[in-house]
Amino acid sequence: MTHNAIATINGKEVTLETGALARQANGSVVLRCGDAVLLATATMAKGPRDGADFFPLTIEYLEKMYSSGKIPGGFFKRETRPGTGATLTARLIDRPIRPLFPNEFMTEVQVVITVLSHDVAVDPEALSITAASAALTVSDAPFQGPVGATLVCEVDGELVANPSSEDSARATLHLMVAGTKDAVLMIEAGAHEVSEDRIIEGIQLAHESIREFVALQEELQSKAGKEKKVFEAAPIDAALKSQIETIMGNQIESNMQSGNKQEVDAFLSQLEETVLEQCVSEDGENKGEVKRIFGKIKKDQIRQTILRQKVRPDGRQLDEIRPISIRLKDLPSAHGSAVFTRGETQSLGVVTLGTSNDEKIDEGLTETVRQKYFFHYNFPPYSVGECGFVTRTGRRELGHGALAQRALEPILPAYESFPYTLRIVSEILESNGSSSMASVCSGSLSMMDCGIPIKSAVSGIAMGLLIDDQGFVVLSDIQGLEDHYGDMDFKVAGTDKGVTALQLDMKVAGLSADILRQALAQAKTGRLHILGKMNEAIDAPREQLSPNAPKIDFIMIDPEKVGTLIGPGGKMIRKIEEDTGASVVVDDGSAGRVSISAPNQEKMDHAKNMIDMLVRDFKEGDRMKAKVTKIVNFGAFVDLGGSGQEALLHISKIADKRIDRVEDYLELGQALDVEVDEVNGNGKISVRRVLS
Repeated sequence: MTHNAIATINGKEVTLETGALARQANGSVVLRCGDAVLLATATMAKGPRDGADFFPLTIEYLEKMYSSGKIPGGFFKRETRPGTGATLTARLIDRPIRPLFPNEFMTEVQVVITVLSHDVAVDPEALSITAASAALTVSDAPFQGPVGATLVCEVDGELVANPSSEDSARATLHLMVAGTKDAVLMIEAGAHEVSEDRIIEGIQLAHESIREFVALQEELQSKAGKEKKVFEAAPIDAALKSQIETIMGNQIESNMQSGNKQEVDAFLSQLEETVLEQCVSEDGENKGEVKRIFGKIKKDQIRQTILRQKVRPDGRQLDEIRPISIRLKDLPSAHGSAVFTRGETQSLGVVTLGTSNDEKIDEGLTETVRQKYFFHYNFPPYSVGECGFVTRTGRRELGHGALAQRALEPILPAYESFPYTLRIVSEILESNGSSSMASVCSGSLSMMDCGIPIKSAVSGIAMGLLIDDQGFVVLSDIQGLEDHYGDMDFKVAGTDKGVTALQLDMKVAGLSADILRQALAQAKTGRLHILGKMNEAIDAPREQLSPNAPKIDFIMIDPEKVGTLIGPGGKMIRKIEEDTGASVVVDDGSAGRVSISAPNQEKMDHAKNMIDMLVRDFKEGDRMKAKVTKIVNFGAFVDLGGSGQEALLHISKIADKRIDRVEDYLELGQALDVEVDEVNGNGKISVRRVLS
């Protein structure tokens, strides 16, 4: 039987339907909004995964090209692995869903969101979160939702929920918020130096819509929801727990105030070994239980040390930033580089400038997008002292790179004034907390080192939270242990004027407005402190662009002359590149914009001159250099200015007297001065020789 729930939210009708499609999944919902149709399915395994020590939740976001009336590119003409955009959307859906399953729940759950019909006027990301939540809500999985999500943008100074695609494209704030009806679980934001107060206003507006999406799901659940499976965590052996607590005593509080990551890890590993030696039975059957109880006690003691004693694992104050050091120009051949080290987190930022040929091309549902700026984040295993795959790019790497890219984009110069393709790479050399925010800092510094005229420096900081029934503490510049055992990961990046990017993930059910305000205020103080350290190293972009960077400029030509510039089969543009060593690309044929890159200014000027000679409108009397390229019985053909633009030098215009043989006066490759004699209606040019 089919059931549905319908509501008008932010001026658009949203429909949730279950019971018609994909009925063998534990939960299945079709979401419709405008012409957009999303199918969300939730499937749960029969029992816990053996040996799992984390919740095995998988989110897949599948974009089908038929949803927008397109056939996929490539040889096979079918969808392959999800692209970067789809992968990031899947990661976005995962973040507010994962915290709403019970602790210690180890049964595999898979949620698949398939875009069946695409509507350019409908943002699919927020609706995908709602669709995924709806599928879980009507299923029998022990999901403690539902959650909803809303995009809020600031457009012309006004906050707008669920804006049109046109308004979203020109917004100064993009704020994606997801949460339950009571609290916020996830925030993803990009902004043009927006204030913290404005961001809080946007979150509050988003939460109003979130409550409507939650109510819509609750209505569907009341009509067609399955009875939830009851999950109970395995009981703890009280005697064994007491024995382990006695062995551990207060060692964690006493030994974690001044050690670095390696020392803390070594201490905790040794403490676990001691517990295992004394508590594991001779047959070893209770080893798993001993490890489980030890992990629970360890987590509780670390949290209580911070919450009650206000003592952090490395002895810092709650709002204290770790020591910062900065090195510039470490890589002689790179266009720009910087090493940013904060505590035991270290990022090498490297910037490379390229031409429009280096643009990143992504095939989307409706159009192929060419990106002139992109940020890549690499997290090799040695950064945490481990062995592993070096070349693998996972969701974490894509997510951290996208966050850093978003943080730096608002301060980039306009392409019209700085016509380069820009790639920034962050190599994480050490990691103990907030490597994505270190990447923002190293990326900003490397651009200044390169001489890119950015508007302002950008710094970033990661904030943490520990909360229980008795209170909470907000931590500045969290390290790995605090992130792992904390309740919040809150990253904020920005300039001295305002926020440029923000990402929040809650590991418990919700975040109050008061905690959010304190976290943002404390983050601003820390962010400005980091920015001050960066400005001590370099407070403005270098006056000259790196000498290793290519010379890039662009010129405007008559759009009707673009074909002339390109030539048959690209002949003319290839000749310019071969003769000058420059690269010539028609950026926008309809506007006549041409990009030129060259290794030095001399070759740049040569290429510009050749293009000018090729596309200029010649007039009678124009004089220039020419070279003989072909001799015929009625004259010679000459190349004007080395551009490839051909003109006829008639036999009667070669000398100041009548001649019988062209070869008596000219030879192939000969340079001479000529003057335009006539340009006919077809654009054919004839010249006369200028005799001194």
